[in-house]
Amino acid sequence: MSKITEQIEAMAQPIVDELKLELVDVEFVKEGKNWFLRVYVDNPQEPIDIDQCAIVSERLSEELDATDPIEQNYFLEVSSPGAERPLKKEKDFEKALENFIYIKTYEPIEDTKEFEGYLKSYDEEQVEIEIKIKTRRKTISIPRKKIAVIRLAIDFSAS
Repeated sequence: MSKITEQIEAMAQPIVDELKLELVDVEFVKEGKNWFLRVYVDNPQEPIDIDQCAIVSERLSEELDATDPIEQNYFLEVSSPGAERPLKKEKDFEKALENFIYIKTYEPIEDTKEFEGYLKSYDEEQVEIEIKIKTRRKTISIPRKKIAVIRLAIDFSAS
């Protein structure tokens, strides 16, 4: 996590806590010539709505204007993490157990860098995912240090 995202997370956390929301992730990324500060929030009790995102956006924007921690111009976006939310924190992994996930690795494992399957277990060192190869099921252990992206996914093959 960059210094900017850590600062923004520290600013956003009290706002989302007060609103009884969950801070899922903070990104500060350049796309084309523009910078985007993206803050993902969720409501643990019910689906988050646009009004809740707007309140977080307004309050965070006021904090950002007052402290001005980012030198360059940027666009602030506050939104839901969506159905394919990233797994970042311990509680994200706990909630995701037995759920369908997507993993992309920095380097190939068993000749592939992308996996979709069910999260079977995890610890600080590795993640175990059950994948389906044609009609067989296979469990693969993936070292966490080799994971570039891990998020919930939608299983379109489930009926």
